[in-house]
Amino acid sequence: MPPETPDSRRRARITALDVIRGFALCGILLANVQPISHVGDALVPVQHAAKTPGAMWMGLLVEQRFFPIFSLLFGIGFSLLLESAAGRTASPRLLLLRRLLVLLAMGLVHMFALWRGDILTIYAVVGLVVLLPSTWLPRWAVAGLAVAFLAAAPAFGGGTALVPGLFLAGSALTRYGVIDRIERSAPVALTALFAAGAAVALWLQARAQDGSLAVGGLLMAGVYVCGLLVLLRTPLRPVLQAVFAPLGRMALTNYLSATILVLVISRAVASPPETWPVTTVLLIAGAILAAQWLVSTLWLRRFRYGPMEWLWRWATWLRRPAMQRIGDGARS
Repeated sequence: MPPETPDSRRRARITALDVIRGFALCGILLANVQPISHVGDALVPVQHAAKTPGAMWMGLLVEQRFFPIFSLLFGIGFSLLLESAAGRTASPRLLLLRRLLVLLAMGLVHMFALWRGDILTIYAVVGLVVLLPSTWLPRWAVAGLAVAFLAAAPAFGGGTALVPGLFLAGSALTRYGVIDRIERSAPVALTALFAAGAAVALWLQARAQDGSLAVGGLLMAGVYVCGLLVLLRTPLRPVLQAVFAPLGRMALTNYLSATILVLVISRAVASPPETWPVTTVLLIAGAILAAQWLVSTLWLRRFRYGPMEWLWRWATWLRRPAMQRIGDGARS
């Protein structure tokens, strides 16, 4: 028999996570089109000169609504990889350390070469400082720390202050076995609960423009995630899977390439980014996502991983993974 490798023994993909990741990628790009177009600006919500209805809806439904999903998924993916790597290598935490250091390198290149608002650097640093050390803690301690971090984050303005708590929440969900059951769940009651809380938070945000942005972002992220899980249990599953899963499976490649595409397209728009109407933002994001979906779909018919995902995996395992699909046995 041939020796087992990271490719031959890799964990089966959880389709729901790919769908949620692809959906979140769409929202992140929508929120980042204008900030990216301001080369050198940090990742902050764009302050619209005129509070148009479109800008208001962007603030209520998009800004700070999607990066919490990505942060939660990062914590989930980290713990899934730890579980998987524990059966393949004697030093799984060393492998995860290497993975985070490689991500840090990618983020620094992205930040200094293209856009200061890069999130990968933050993810890598928080992963090194919070997520990796948490693997030595019992799962109840990880869950407790997640709650504590999330409760404290709004006092620091939300935003990236939410990342440590979301990382730990994703890790705790994995360690308690929730993620293994996610394909069989349809959290209707939880979706309704998140929606009720989000409605109150959005009302407060629209009226007072106070610190409810972070809380509303978390609650809306919960609505989006739970709502997708409910829809994945309906006849809409094949459509959602076809639209979002290819984007989600190549999320790192698509995230990095989107920065380049936004910078190129923004040079062709005569007006300054802060004056763009929401329709312009939607058109730019839609065009990029349509192109990325087409490329991702065609690419994954032939290859197992996206280009950046393949490089990241190679650097993580220190061995070149098989790239090209070979019949049905190459499922991932």
